[in-house]
Amino acid sequence: MSELFFSLHWYDVLDILIVAFIIYKIIDLIKGTRAVQMVVGLGVLFVVSLLSQKLHLVTLHWILTSFLGSIILVIIVIFQNDIRKALMNMGQTPFFRKVYFFGKESEIEELCKGISSLAERRLGALIVLERNTGLRDYIEKGVQLDARMSGALLVSVFNKESPIHDGAVIISEGKIAAAACFLPLTQDPTLEKELGTRHRAALGITEENDSVAIVVSEETGKVTFAIGGKLSRKMDEKGLEKVLRRLFVQSSNGPISGIWRKSE
Repeated sequence: MSELFFSLHWYDVLDILIVAFIIYKIIDLIKGTRAVQMVVGLGVLFVVSLLSQKLHLVTLHWILTSFLGSIILVIIVIFQNDIRKALMNMGQTPFFRKVYFFGKESEIEELCKGISSLAERRLGALIVLERNTGLRDYIEKGVQLDARMSGALLVSVFNKESPIHDGAVIISEGKIAAAACFLPLTQDPTLEKELGTRHRAALGITEENDSVAIVVSEETGKVTFAIGGKLSRKMDEKGLEKVLRRLFVQSSNGPISGIWRKSE
């Protein structure tokens, strides 16, 4: 043991520390997600493979070793969404993070008033706020509006008689960029059955990137807030406005198009 210790070089220690840090970050990333169940499943297969070797179960051992032999490819396929999310988080470090815009403080108030009006009228709605990760792919596939932030316009878009009330409204750089945008649905099997397509789409889009999604229930008029693949349900106008102010902090007292930065 002492010979091994004295034979270590500084780059060996650095190598061990880097690998340990990567393992820690992977565990921290998947903690509390459905990926944990998949990791446990792979662990069970590995244990069964060892047992099959000890018990001389040749066919079973061959099948499992063939499967586990391509484990890197299996992990990439199974955890593709988590890997994409991790890479995007790496791009959002202080060295890479860009300034993104939301607009004047009054625009947050206007957005909250529009959402409150939708809730009172029980008009189902799904609104997505772009942050660091661009949503151009979804915007281009919707009905592009590029309109000034307006609560009345939001109500008009989600009115049941409107031809563009289906799908989501995406807000980018303080403007209503597009309506009738279709978003990816979450594949989380543990999600409550009572949640409809809008809630699943809100989770789906926030699982993929750092955007914020707001859902108004057509059945109950309740407002749900989604971020990071998590839901916060039954929010009122003041609570929603408080959350948005915490996420988007004014960095300057400039003219009408003031800059908003993500708070740390």
